[in-house]
Amino acid sequence: MSNSDYLPDYPLNSDLVKRLKSALDAKDEERVGDLICTEVTPVDAVIELANDDWMKDPSAQLPPGMLLGLWTLEYKRELTTPLCIAAAHGHAACVRYLLGRGADPDASPGGRGALHEACLGGHTACARLLLQHRADPDLLSAEGLAPLHLCRTVASLGCAQALLEHGASVQRVGGKGRDTPLHVAAQRGLDEHARLYLDRGAYVDARNGCGETALSVACGAARRPDEHGRCLRLCALLLRHGAEADARDEDERSPLHKACGHASHSLARLLLRHGADAGALDYGGASPLARVLQTAACALQAAPQRTVQALFNHGSPTVWPDAFPKVLKTCASAPAVLEVLFNSYPQLCVSESWKELIPEEVFQMHKPFYQSLFALAHTPRCLQHLCRCALRRLFGKRCFDLIPLLPLPKPLQNYVLLEPQGVLH
Repeated sequence: MSNSDYLPDYPLNSDLVKRLKSALDAKDEERVGDLICTEVTPVDAVIELANDDWMKDPSAQLPPGMLLGLWTLEYKRELTTPLCIAAAHGHAACVRYLLGRGADPDASPGGRGALHEACLGGHTACARLLLQHRADPDLLSAEGLAPLHLCRTVASLGCAQALLEHGASVQRVGGKGRDTPLHVAAQRGLDEHARLYLDRGAYVDARNGCGETALSVACGAARRPDEHGRCLRLCALLLRHGAEADARDEDERSPLHKACGHASHSLARLLLRHGADAGALDYGGASPLARVLQTAACALQAAPQRTVQALFNHGSPTVWPDAFPKVLKTCASAPAVLEVLFNSYPQLCVSESWKELIPEEVFQMHKPFYQSLFALAHTPRCLQHLCRCALRRLFGKRCFDLIPLLPLPKPLQNYVLLEPQGVLH
């Protein structure tokens, strides 16, 4: 039955719904519990909390998009049940009371059941009560999502454990993206969820609708700074369980492409240590190096030069010399990136015309570096640099592993590994 087929027992304009919405808005848990447990009948009554059917109100102000193209007679409204409300807000006592009165744990007039709501809110006690009353652990929502797909927060780990204990499928794909629960955990950086799913037999390299593995999804998700640690642990966990470090999605992008797109140097190094190809090309012909260079100016806080350095120390080809001016223009505000890149060439002809590519305020902000760059316009690189290039050419993709084994002082090892110094010689 579709959402529009239900006739609500308590429509939007009813007195009870008005009082219920007021209590929900005020976060008055006691009042919400009292309303749904003592005033709503029958126990599985359908409650209408919202309705955007503009055809019922000809004077309604319509969004501009509604006036363009073909109209549809469908509209959205929010239908729910007392059990769904109680589960969504973590009212375990209400959930127990309603189930005791015979409430259907799988009723879903709004497209999601009470178990979905409990998992979305991370309410483990409610989820366990529903499962104990035979709620379907694999019930699909209107969007094709099982409750495990809605375990999207750290707080939902207990819900995920309860679902698996009651037979939920860890391999189930859902939604338009055809994601598994492991994909969801990877997207959200939930390392403990991922560990739980892998321990329950989740296939580490399962593909979603875009051909992505969980590792690919994890590397492509944008992260807040406080989430980077969890993401790194999650990716390390996936790799320990045999995830393919170089798995390509439908656009031939590898996890390394995606990590470099966020200038995540710690993640890039992890992938490179597990055999990711530093020179891989996607369908558009872009390499991981190209991806980090494209984002460098917008990701200065992420120290993008570290990602560029890691790529070169694992065998990434450098930029075609004729394309260096274009990179100079794009990355002018990231001189450390330009320094690492410039030092990847034994010799690169510097042109005075390049000065026109650098905004004056950027030039003044990083004056020592740019002065050292243009001082090389008519001067060959120093012998030390040429020796560095000879060593790097000899070691190739193994620079990162072999250079630290050389009997050289640490500062000289760092120099050979392209550690930025702030100026060019």
